[in-house]
Amino acid sequence: MRRILLLVPIMAVGFVVLIQGRAKAADDETQLIQLERSWNQAEMGRDAGAIASLFDDTLVYVDYDGSLKTRAEYLRSVASPSSTPDHMYDEGMQVHVYSNAGVVSGVYRETGMTKGKPYTRRARFTDTWIKQNGQWKCVASQSTLVQ
Repeated sequence: MRRILLLVPIMAVGFVVLIQGRAKAADDETQLIQLERSWNQAEMGRDAGAIASLFDDTLVYVDYDGSLKTRAEYLRSVASPSSTPDHMYDEGMQVHVYSNAGVVSGVYRETGMTKGKPYTRRARFTDTWIKQNGQWKCVASQSTLVQ
């Protein structure tokens, strides 16, 4: 009987810790989805400054055409007047959080003008985020065109 009485509080503490861990993961998932959507909005507005705050200095960006860009190169491409996205929206995202790392994958659609010509792109993406000092920063991004 003593073992059972001792086991009940231990199980209760374990249950509380499990519930808190799940709630924290859900909060992180929500934050990452909001950051992804903020990224899209900032890119549509060609606001490189807003996007810069989302990236770590070590960002590795693989664009839909296979080109590899550093953080600085990507930010310059966002600010470039040769490409103007009109609409960017996701068609669904999945988020997996692993302690201080998060992986967001999904599909996005983008329409706009580049070099005076209209374009429509649909791409599958994977973004890797790291939580540093309580803030999520994107450290890697990759997209692939899909039909």
